[in-house]
Amino acid sequence: MRWQGLKTSVGLMALASAAPLVAQAPVGEAPDTAPATQATRATVYDAAFFAAYAPRNALDIVRQVPGFQLDTGNSDVRGFAGAAGNVVINGARPSSKSESLDSVLAQIPARRVIRVELGSGSLYGSEYSGKSQVLNVILSADGGFDATVTGSVRRRFTGLIIPNLSGSATLKRGNSTFSLSAGTENYDTVDEGTDILTDPSSGERFEKRRKANHYRPRNPHISGSWALEEAPDKAIHLNGRFQRSTEDFIQINRVYPTGDVERDDRLFLLLTSPGYELGGDISRPLAGGTIKFVGLANRRHRETQDTVLNRIDDEVVGGFEQSTESQRNETIGRLSWTRAKLAGFSFEAGAEVALNTLDSEVGLFVFGPDGEREQIDLPVDDATVREKRAELYIKAGRQIAEGLRLDAGLNYEMSELKVRGDTTADRALKFLKPSLTLDWKTKSGWHSQFTIRRTVAQLDFYDFISSAELSNDRINGGNANLQPQRAWEARASIDHSLFGTGLVKLDLGYDHITMLQDRILIFDDEGNAFDAPGNIGTGKRMFASLTVDAPLDRFGLKGAKLKFDGTLQRTAVEDPISGDKRRFTGFFPEWQWNVQFRRDIGKWAYGMTVGDRDRFSFFRSNEIDTNYNGGPYGTAFVEYRPNPRTTVTFDIDNLFNTRGIRDRLFTFPNRSFPEPSLSEFRERNSHVIFGLQFKRTFGGASKAPAGVAPAS
Repeated sequence: MRWQGLKTSVGLMALASAAPLVAQAPVGEAPDTAPATQATRATVYDAAFFAAYAPRNALDIVRQVPGFQLDTGNSDVRGFAGAAGNVVINGARPSSKSESLDSVLAQIPARRVIRVELGSGSLYGSEYSGKSQVLNVILSADGGFDATVTGSVRRRFTGLIIPNLSGSATLKRGNSTFSLSAGTENYDTVDEGTDILTDPSSGERFEKRRKANHYRPRNPHISGSWALEEAPDKAIHLNGRFQRSTEDFIQINRVYPTGDVERDDRLFLLLTSPGYELGGDISRPLAGGTIKFVGLANRRHRETQDTVLNRIDDEVVGGFEQSTESQRNETIGRLSWTRAKLAGFSFEAGAEVALNTLDSEVGLFVFGPDGEREQIDLPVDDATVREKRAELYIKAGRQIAEGLRLDAGLNYEMSELKVRGDTTADRALKFLKPSLTLDWKTKSGWHSQFTIRRTVAQLDFYDFISSAELSNDRINGGNANLQPQRAWEARASIDHSLFGTGLVKLDLGYDHITMLQDRILIFDDEGNAFDAPGNIGTGKRMFASLTVDAPLDRFGLKGAKLKFDGTLQRTAVEDPISGDKRRFTGFFPEWQWNVQFRRDIGKWAYGMTVGDRDRFSFFRSNEIDTNYNGGPYGTAFVEYRPNPRTTVTFDIDNLFNTRGIRDRLFTFPNRSFPEPSLSEFRERNSHVIFGLQFKRTFGGASKAPAGVAPAS
């Protein structure tokens, strides 16, 4: 058995953020300009509430809303509905998918934000129904020019300096708004660590490895948009984005086999992935409501080259090479009609159609002692996937008592899926997805929400394709017969203000999942076994999350705030190989917590974040791969604002020099055998990272919102 070089597989979870947390102004209900239904169901934070933080953009503001946690959505989900986050702008969702929500918010100057409104998702349409919190960012109609330039450098423990530069500009003239942004997005990372392979029964060491890794992901991009907003029901938005993603990875691996010759292995990865997106929407009044059409085209090409070389005295004695090439296309059209009042109900109906395709080729080769390459056949290494998908939906809601609202929805999803190439698989899928939400807000300030819904997970097209992970010495079989998992989900949340401007919030959840997607054994035509994604039966998930966002002024710390987030979680499913009950495979820690402290004093701010979480495991056919941190993870920052236009921030990442740890326990040929065969321990450390950021704003709208100081 070969134990080739590995690149780092465990990244410490970024539990920390240096986002500002403190607010100093009173909060009220929605003003008269807000819709009547929203006035009783949303909490409003005016621009003055955030003045103490000297925010530069809407993202700075959003991060400081009490008790709110930004969800940027998932751009990898096909279609619009599943990709939504939890922020809307002027009551509407941005029509872009590839432009992340935090990137969109970062392009909006803070002076254009009049207020934000925090309410339940049912206020903002079917895509957000069932979300306990959605934030509506209300922008000023005033014209003018605004721009922001951000420059930063980060220093890694090796002395490597990583520069970054980004900028955005917004010009508003009358009802038209033009925006342009670009950035380098360099995320170079270096780490070092040790692997130790042992016999789990005797503790005998087989091999030790010392590794140094350098990752160079680069995602330079440019994006632009135009909006013509004449009224809430009369608007046009157009947007485009181009991004050329690349990644170079180099691993230097000194290998010490017990009783054998030492080696100097090398692992190289080259990746290029250019892509673009064009999209937009148009809204017009119709029959007392609003009809809206959204269209989008997304194209991404991807090529990779992975090479592992086993070397003794600079002579190549073995290794592997893998090349992949794929083209991923998505085309979407969505039509909806909404009406605020129809027979006493708020009403929404619509349809979404999408065409999704994937063309993929994979080539895997092994190097012999003489340097010759020999191809390894994989179960599905060449394939094309075509999906035609449609979803119809209807949603209605009404106020059934003072402070009490009921929303109900029904989605019908249809798709035709065809896989061709090394395998043939056709299927037609149809699902009904009902949902019911009860939202209650009392005069005493308590807010609660109860939701039950049926969900159907999307299939990942890359799960149909076989590939090798050279860094992990494993092959993933493709499974063209994979089915989407289904779930009934129940959610409950309750929140209340705390110390005037803070918030305490409890979320509870229960999921009953059928056809759970996990890992199974599959066999090729020659009887060779491969680990692959598959459906394994019925699983259950329960969780409870607590958020406490507390201002500390009354305790003598003016301008300070403490925020705690904690989650307890349980998952259970029957393992298809061992027959035992176990957790779900993937990121499902049984507990995790995060504490943030921030204080703003005049031109200065400082803060610290500490968090940790339980271990989590990936259960493969012949391996249990467990990941965890070597201790709590921390960050800290100091911020100086010499004037209203300028912010300088110094931060420290991985404050406690925390390691990422990975334990891999192998049983051959698979885990149905009683005794494990091999144990592999990995530890990686990126060590303490220092960062310095400079942010400067330019221009200024013709009027600054109340509570935001004019630029000097």
